Amino acid sequence: MKNKLMLALVVFLGVIGFAGCRSAPIQDMEKIPVTMVKADYGIEDVEKAIIRAGVKQNWQLATQQPGVIRARLSQQNRVAEVLIAYNLKEYSIRYLDSQNLDYKPGKINKLYNAWVNKLSDAIRIELVSQQ
Repeated sequence: MKNKLMLALVVFLGVIGFAGCRSAPIQDMEKIPVTMVKADYGIEDVEKAIIRAGVKQNWQLATQQPGVIRARLSQQNRVAEVLIAYNLKEYSIRYLDSQNLDYKPGKINKLYNAWVNKLSDAIRIELVSQQ
């Protein structure tokens, strides 16, 4: 009986500890292939698809230079900033800055990774649906 109670306590504390863990390694999206249905697409088409995807996901986007977009998402009191580098073959989304996401070198709140994954998924959808 005492062993079962102790085991239950250890499992309970482990579950609580795991549930409280909100930090994860930063997941940059690297070299995601640009796949477009349109055969004769240009760099402007890629940029437009990225911007449309970002706007649909509530990111604020600004072209920094050809092939580079700076994107910022602000939700409640949390902010994430990324750079999206792109060309005709691939795009990458890299961490730039954040506020209230518990950033520590190489780690960040899991929300950041979820936001970046949703952005990347939205970009892929826009690229494929580009006419």
